[in-house]
Amino acid sequence: MVSNEARAMVLTAAAVCEEKKGTDTRILELDPLDSGFTDFFVITSGANTRQTEAIADEIEARLKREFGAYPNSVEGRRVAEWILLDYVDFVIHIFLEEKRIFYDIERLRKSARKLDLDELKAALTKKTLEVRSRPAEKKRAARTPSPAKRVTKNSSRNITKKAAAKKSKATRTKKPRS
Repeated sequence: MVSNEARAMVLTAAAVCEEKKGTDTRILELDPLDSGFTDFFVITSGANTRQTEAIADEIEARLKREFGAYPNSVEGRRVAEWILLDYVDFVIHIFLEEKRIFYDIERLRKSARKLDLDELKAALTKKTLEVRSRPAEKKRAARTPSPAKRVTKNSSRNITKKAAAKKSKATRTKKPRS
């Protein structure tokens, strides 16, 4: 199950790709049966190595600042033709255009579902609303005690009488110290 925070980070990373003029940005939700190592791929292209580095740097900075998240590993930064940022729940691929065509990751992941930013935002909003409605249900359930926990007036008096009787019995049985 993908957490809301992971979805929000994917959304942020894709937004950074768009802000930094990455081209053909795609989000792939991977099939859990096909790929057990991550849930999402974010794939984008840059026109040159300076742009791919700038996109990678900005993604790292934003995810660190907004979520306190650091990549588990970073590959390809030195050459900057294909930079891979692995955040465990999602992996970001930043390619030079010709390298993206050569490796064609989208073709290798045919079973992956393609998401657009609006679809991911809608899914995140829906999940957030579901989570926010759960505590209200729990509070309502906590306010109305179950029949087993209900205490009537008579039973509370009996409990008080028993506690008082125990206390007085305890004080009578104590022997004074000499």
